Amino acid sequence: MTRVAALRQTSKTDAVRLALQHELERLEADMSLAERLKPLQARFAAKASTGLKADKAFYEDLSGDP
Repeated sequence: MTRVAALRQTSKTDAVRLALQHELERLEADMSLAERLKPLQARFAAKASTGLKADKAFYEDLSGDP
């Protein structure tokens, strides 16, 4: 890390943080879309239902569909 810190003109701590950030980005890029969407799906599923039903006629009117 000393060489990286020197080349980047930063502290060793910042060099380690940067290396870990790059590794995290690399690992996330290797994940499939389904794996990357799991946390979002879990958050969506955790939301409580409002109990309200969508008004089909309202949405058809907005979209212009008959």
